[in-house]
Amino acid sequence: MSLTCIIVDDELMARNALQRMCEQHEALSVVGTFAGAAPALDYLAEHSVDLIWLDVEMPDLSGFGLLEQLSSIPLVVLTTSKTEYAYDAYQYQVTDYLKKPITLPRFKIAVERALELGVRNRPTVSQDRQEIYIKTDGRYIRLPFETIAYIENMGDYVKIFTTTQTYIVYATMKYIEEKLGPQFLRVHRSYIVHLDKIVDIEENTLVIQNKVIPISRANKSELMNRLNLL
Repeated sequence: MSLTCIIVDDELMARNALQRMCEQHEALSVVGTFAGAAPALDYLAEHSVDLIWLDVEMPDLSGFGLLEQLSSIPLVVLTTSKTEYAYDAYQYQVTDYLKKPITLPRFKIAVERALELGVRNRPTVSQDRQEIYIKTDGRYIRLPFETIAYIENMGDYVKIFTTTQTYIVYATMKYIEEKLGPQFLRVHRSYIVHLDKIVDIEENTLVIQNKVIPISRANKSELMNRLNLL
């Protein structure tokens, strides 16, 4: 098993040292390094990773602040020069907590823990999940696919409309689209719809829950091909 990972640390020497250790481990693939939480959040909005090596104290936003803004938290190894954050680390159920300067033996222990958890948590190929979990008000809420009517883009956020409630999540449409099943289709750059929730279609619009949703020209043919037309 291999883990894709990013490194988030405002100290250049710490970033470089950790990257060198990662590159020497055959199970790790570093896909990005970031000097702050903000650019890391921008990256995570478009890409998913298995593991984050995360500094706690950073000038723009702390490591815990970064975790608060993620709708889905991967494996996390905190790196810090202080030990007083151990309680907060426990609250976020991080994989490990490394005190700087990081030694190679301690680094390897953290990697082994991450690999063990990665194997345990990674779904099998045959597993067919029909739900997503979203983070709101400090807790994760299960949304079965059958309850989701449509999703609307709001810049750095998306608004998820279910049959009973509405949720706002920090994520991109591309990221959400990758998490959904085949019953969903992006019909416009700003909308993903559940095909079974469509009430009617007219020209370049469709209706779901009394909401008129535009259909882009590029997505119209795909939509019509996916429907069971007479």
